[in-house]
Amino acid sequence: MFGNLSDRLNAALKKLSGQGRITEDNVKDTLREVRMALLEADVALPVVKEFINKVKERAVGTEVMTSLTPGQAFIKIVRDELVHAMGDHNDALNLAQQPPAVIMMAGLQGAGKTTSTGKLAKLLKDRQKKSVLVVSADVYRPAAIKQLETVAQQVGVTFFPSSVGQDPVEIAKAAVKEAKNRAHDVVIVDTAGRLHVDSEMMDEAKRIHAAVNPIETLFVVDSMTGQDAANTAKAFHEALPLTGVVLTKADGDARGGAALSIRHITGKPIKFIGVSEKLDGLEPFFPDRIASRILGMGDVLSLIEQVERDVDKTKAEAFAKKLQKGKGFDLDDFREQLRQMKAMGGISSMLDKLPGMGQIPAAAKAQVNDRELFRLEAIINSMTPQERAKPDLIKGSRKRRIAMGSGTQVQDVNRLLKQYDQMNTMMKKMSSKGGLMKMMRGMGGKLPPGMMPPRR
Repeated sequence: MFGNLSDRLNAALKKLSGQGRITEDNVKDTLREVRMALLEADVALPVVKEFINKVKERAVGTEVMTSLTPGQAFIKIVRDELVHAMGDHNDALNLAQQPPAVIMMAGLQGAGKTTSTGKLAKLLKDRQKKSVLVVSADVYRPAAIKQLETVAQQVGVTFFPSSVGQDPVEIAKAAVKEAKNRAHDVVIVDTAGRLHVDSEMMDEAKRIHAAVNPIETLFVVDSMTGQDAANTAKAFHEALPLTGVVLTKADGDARGGAALSIRHITGKPIKFIGVSEKLDGLEPFFPDRIASRILGMGDVLSLIEQVERDVDKTKAEAFAKKLQKGKGFDLDDFREQLRQMKAMGGISSMLDKLPGMGQIPAAAKAQVNDRELFRLEAIINSMTPQERAKPDLIKGSRKRRIAMGSGTQVQDVNRLLKQYDQMNTMMKKMSSKGGLMKMMRGMGGKLPPGMMPPRR
């Protein structure tokens, strides 16, 4: 996410960060490159102009000129203005009303409304302990109704049935009535979309809105459409009283223009961002965290929250006690760490959140992918319990057998054992007094052992 924009901005700001003095001339040169980076990221022109003007106004003032580290002061200004462009703070859902609170999902066909409805239902159920009912008012696409039913079953929320031929308004009203009778906290109404904005679709959306009076009306938009996403959001905003935006498919967009443009054009906050195709791949949108990620500063808060949510605490505590007792780190433990990493969305979802990732060459980052996690686990699964407990036993013939059993090469088995040795060394350092802090300082901006891309 934001890969191209991040690379371009970091390259522009790096030139200035080493300057002992900040002058109007070197600020001008840097801002020219920042402007080009934003335009190439498909950020709307009015947003770019306002952003550059605000940064320039602050940069040539005493805020930077009198700073002991003017380069860092300038980068802070750029970060602050990125945060401001995206909305300053996270706007949470407003569910403070007599249940059921109704959420209406609107947007174009293909933007990801139905999947986002399921993701949002899961998020509310898991993190806010809400009882959720979902309903599809898209009577034009039977597949959409079936899709929402399937997603509802997968995330464990109630699905209200609907069918082609019914009136979408009556469907929505009946779903709200059912939710009230069965004491559900939230109803999410998935509305029909079109390939483009048209008056018929807008009229239907207005009628549904008037009938169920949603406390939240969320515009779901595909971030891959770039600046067009902001323009479409504006059209929906003029037709419906939107309360926020859900930005989907951000994991597939390296530009990030939609995230920086939508707030400026619609005046409505981005409330959620889709970070993966998985049903738990929807996150609250925090402008300050996203700005830090764009500038390569990482997003440690989100990473900590992810660990808190997704890591099996019982297993983690047992593993910590094992290390403290000096029992060592075997390949069963290594496999468990791989599984925990997969549960957290894999390596790729973690990399953006780690500080200093901007220092890793783009080619190296591109080689780090989640397929390697599955390959490593397959290799370990092909070992005997004795081999996993005592990796030193794994020699020539055993390596060949393990490679055949996992569909890999002997070189792959050798590479896994090398990564295991690196991890084992790291775990020993962590278990020693003050070891964790020493290890973190030593890593700097480098990838931890075991996460390095394979050399082929």
